Amino acid sequence: MKKVLSAIIISLICATCFAQDAGKFFTSFDGSRIYYEVKGEGSPIILVHGFTGTSQGWKHGSLYPALLTAGYKVIILDMRGNGRSDKPHTDAAYANDAEAKDIMGLASNLGFKKYAVVGYSRGSIITSRLMVLDKCITKAVMGGMGADYTNPEWPRRIHAYKALMGDTTLHDVDDMMVWIRKNNFDNLALAYQQKHQPSTSKQELARVKIPVLLIDGTEDLTNGDVHDLQKLIPTATIVTVPGDHNSAGNTIQFSTAILNFLK
Repeated sequence: MKKVLSAIIISLICATCFAQDAGKFFTSFDGSRIYYEVKGEGSPIILVHGFTGTSQGWKHGSLYPALLTAGYKVIILDMRGNGRSDKPHTDAAYANDAEAKDIMGLASNLGFKKYAVVGYSRGSIITSRLMVLDKCITKAVMGGMGADYTNPEWPRRIHAYKALMGDTTLHDVDDMMVWIRKNNFDNLALAYQQKHQPSTSKQELARVKIPVLLIDGTEDLTNGDVHDLQKLIPTATIVTVPGDHNSAGNTIQFSTAILNFLK
């Protein structure tokens, strides 16, 4: 009898833990299902992951637990084409700011009249679109991003798309392709993400009114010069933290800078 009771108790504990971690699905504007998790109380902050990433990546860094400890409501999601979210294979599913619309729709669905947003790497590119499209955003953080993405014909984006579609002659994205081949990604969905990855014009950035924090690793040379990006955003400040593109976003200095900025 004791063994049976013990087994029931353990099962209940496991079920409770799973329920706390289990996310939900939001149906976006075009019917795509977007996976997300909400945890904590207080002012809402949406975290936007980078290329080939998922919501769960934030749990491996210092920012996610730091925000929860500081009393924020933290929302993480799998961007369309990634993780547990739908991975449509059409141009229309990724064009015309579809990913930004997912986040705006999710925020509205959750009843947020105001929220902050933190993006890293490609997540910063989507955050940039949110900065100019959504008046509900109070503050924005862009990590791991220089000014290169503002060019609609950014060679890195175009080469990434072509490589994902099978072109083997573009060696400037070899490192990215090695990583992708090692993992079970939906390559066609990733290709559409690169094909329709938005740029934000200098004119749009010049009209940004909210406070913006740009965070860059001291060894990060991936996406252009962050100082060039600062010149385009009147309200932007820069903080540098240790690390390269893959490590800077997980440092304690990264989370400390964001917490100070949000205060």
